[in-house]
Amino acid sequence: MAGSGYTDLREKLKSMMPYRDGHKGGGGGSLPRDPPDPPYDRKRRHQEDSGSEPSDYEEQKEEEEARKVKSGIRQLRLFSAEECAKIEARIEDVVSRAEKGLYKEHTVDRAPLRNKYFFGEGYTYGSQLQRRGPGQERLYPRGEVDAIPEWVHDLVIRKLVEHRVIPEGFVNSAVINDYQPGGCIVSHVDPIHIFERPIVSVSFFSDSALCFGCKFQFKPIRVSEPVLFLPVKRGSVTVLSGYAADEITHCIRPQDIKERRAVIILRKTRLDAPRLETKSLSSSVLPPGYNSDRLSGSNRDQILKPKRSHRKADPDAAHRPRILEMDKEENRRSVLLPKHRRRSNFSSENYWRRSYEYTEDCDEEEEDGSPARKVKMRRH
Repeated sequence: MAGSGYTDLREKLKSMMPYRDGHKGGGGGSLPRDPPDPPYDRKRRHQEDSGSEPSDYEEQKEEEEARKVKSGIRQLRLFSAEECAKIEARIEDVVSRAEKGLYKEHTVDRAPLRNKYFFGEGYTYGSQLQRRGPGQERLYPRGEVDAIPEWVHDLVIRKLVEHRVIPEGFVNSAVINDYQPGGCIVSHVDPIHIFERPIVSVSFFSDSALCFGCKFQFKPIRVSEPVLFLPVKRGSVTVLSGYAADEITHCIRPQDIKERRAVIILRKTRLDAPRLETKSLSSSVLPPGYNSDRLSGSNRDQILKPKRSHRKADPDAAHRPRILEMDKEENRRSVLLPKHRRRSNFSSENYWRRSYEYTEDCDEEEEDGSPARKVKMRRH
């Protein structure tokens, strides 16, 4: 019974998402498909979600936000196919060295369909801290990750400096994200208290896209339509600053990674960025005689959990809806605030944006008053 319900739910969700490539709706016949999105395509609204046409005010708000996001984006096509091939060979070498265990422990962070390689500076994020959420990220102690490879300076950074994308000496942190088809990175803002602006990324191996203002749900993974869809070509440079970097989340959706893709992210850390000082980074157990005051600034008791790649999977977890921290916060706000005040200007977490309210996971009574089965939703 539960199995069939799960299958039906997936079919229901698919029928509500006609933008997925090649999807066939239930009941016979193909769903109509919109033409391909042009560059900087703004969000297409799901009318099924609200049951009514969006108001002029809502459309104006979305158009205004899309303009704000575009004002903080700069794209350049700097690297030729030959230059890309040379850099991609170097990325393959990084992957090979990591598989042989030739890097420091915190240089490599593995996740399903996506590996990260930190050079110069690394930092904690996501599930690695006991206390999660924006503002909790911390730099690793100096020397905990490997130095930026010389080829990154010679083949990538130097060209960006020559074209005045960044000033000489700006970069002290380089991260290589290596995605397999179907990989993704959830909506986030690069930690403002850790990194200066701009944020510079260079794409390799294949074309992809960067999306702004999406909301993720999991089990199965679902992503809302973006405020802005930004095509990203192989060999292109994307520079984020202002509103695009600070006031709205960005992400890479699974459907936008159709082939292997790698991106080199180049940033500068802030001089006052909080930093962990403990060497016990891979254990949540303090060593004997450890003094929690050794954590700098407001880092007291910010102890890292073991890396997620080392944690055992819960066999029952696949049947539980997974809710992001920012989604929990939005649900709390929607309960506490009157309806006319539920929109906030703090759009870096997209609090004001309508979400599916998890109606697909936890069915409530239909609008016509007919009762529907209620499912207890467990959050973790």
